[in-house]
Amino acid sequence: MDGEPSFLISGIIFGLSAGISPGPLLILVISETLQYNMKEGIKVACAPLITDMPIVLATTIIFSRLSHFESIVGLISLCGALFIGYLGYESITAKGIEITTQVEESQSLKRGIITNFLNPHPYLFWCAVGAPTVIKALAFNLLSVLLFIVGFYVCIVGSKIIVAAMVERSHFFMKSTIYIYMVRFLGLLLLIFSVLFLIDGLTFLGVL
Repeated sequence: MDGEPSFLISGIIFGLSAGISPGPLLILVISETLQYNMKEGIKVACAPLITDMPIVLATTIIFSRLSHFESIVGLISLCGALFIGYLGYESITAKGIEITTQVEESQSLKRGIITNFLNPHPYLFWCAVGAPTVIKALAFNLLSVLLFIVGFYVCIVGSKIIVAAMVERSHFFMKSTIYIYMVRFLGLLLLIFSVLFLIDGLTFLGVL
């Protein structure tokens, strides 16, 4: 039971960070909300629920085959540390989002799916961070895996939906100090996770 809360917290932090940090999908959520309404923004926000399933399954299966090779796991953990550190740095230096819009026919869900499918971040995250965490959670129990994945997707989708709602109420929310400080705080948490992944990687490689 001791491991379950930690995996849920990890999923929540990663999900919130991915959900509100500036990126292609969030920009599309905002632009669709501004052009049409919050409903269209929500459609875009739900795109990861459709595009990510094959990525999650494929990366988890591949990593499970490699998990017996500690040197490979160590190198993947180091890659995860670098990727999370990069995301943390991006979040800490974030200065808000400016959006320009043009009115076109609404195809929000389709655009969201295409945008997220072509976005390298989900692939990098699940290869270097998500899949190793799932395998680690599986060593505890299946509930830990479910808590991590559910926590991640509830927060990544839910936070984007909240952003859509805030943008519909105030077009200046994405430039507000509240939004910027939220992103920077999550960036600091990501840097902490980056250090933890670095320690894991060095441990698997026998350095620590």
